[in-house]
Formats: sequence, C-alpha cells, structure tokens
Amino acid sequence: MQSPLTTTVPMTAAPPADRSELRRQLLAARREFAATPAFQAAEHALRAALSALLERLEPELLGVYWPLAGEFDPGVLPFPRALPFAQRDPVGMVYRRWDGAEPTARDEFGIATASGGVVVPDVVLVPCVGYTREGFRLGYGGGFFDRWLAEHPGVTTVGLAGSAAETHFAVEAHDRALTLILTERELIAPD
Repeated sequence: MQSPLTTTVPMTAAPPADRSELRRQLLAARREFAATPAFQAAEHALRAALSALLERLEPELLGVYWPLAGEFDPGVLPFPRALPFAQRDPVGMVYRRWDGAEPTARDEFGIATASGGVVVPDVVLVPCVGYTREGFRLGYGGGFFDRWLAEHPGVTTVGLAGSAAETHFAVEAHDRALTLILTERELIAPD
C-alpha cells in the first residue's frame, strides 16, 4: 500500500542536521496527514499488520501507549497491557499495569496513564516521530524510551510509524535501536 503522506523531509533530500528541526518538520507533516481521510486507511492497515505480528510474538505483557495527536492508535489488543508513566524528577519512565478502561490518571507531563502497579512488559510498542532503516527512533526529545530501553535490554520493541516518517539522522550515544519497526506498508527488521 503506497502511503499518501508526503513528508517535508523527503528521503532524497538531506534532512536537517539539527534533530529539533527534523522533529519539527516530521511532526508538521504528521499533523497534516492525520487530518486527511488517508490517515484512517493507514491506521487500519497498521492495526491489521500489528495484530498479525503480535500473534507471532505472543506477549505475556504488552507495553502500549496512549496515542497523542497524529500518532497511530494501536487499538484494543487481546493481551494484558501496561501504559508508560513519565516523571520529571528524577527523570525516568516506568510502565504501570492497565486494565484497558479509559485512563483517569496522568503522568507528570499530562499524558494519560494507568494507576496499576509498576511492571516490565516483554513486548513494547513505541511511537515514532521518525525512524531509520537501522532501527533508530526519533521521538519527542525527552529520552524517556531510550532510558527505559537501556535499562531493559531484553525487551522486544516495536516502533509504530507512518512510512513517510523514514528519515536519516546521526545516531547519538544514548539512542537505542528498536527490535522492529512497523508501518502501514511494511515490517522492518534491522540487522
């Protein structure tokens, strides 16, 4: 399925060297795409592919995320789940068991989260602002997922992104490669 999203950072052009500018451009393109009917078709395709992938991975506890504007919503999944809780001081993130009901709790950044006990999922879905073929993710710039992944190296990580969010950026020491990246068009398994 060809993605109808045309990013402002095409793969044929050199992306900005500054991660903040690259992030800004990718988020702007994602907001534009999310406002189109094509976004729903892409989200449907991604959910179908995610369902098939998770059947193969068989998570005992799945780390999901509460989608922010423009992020793909992974939908209702038939696995025990947990939501991230990000905190400011000390800077960090944990997962809390989630019963699947509409969250009433918020983390320290105002993002919906669960109020269950702290857990460590064996498979984690990670939203991506951008990604590389090598499995590196550009997030929102806080480093929460990278810190968590560094502390839990055996966890299977699946980045979820629109296919047009593929880009290039210099990998930094704190960046952690994801196990897989899933878009509405393909599953990328970096070497």
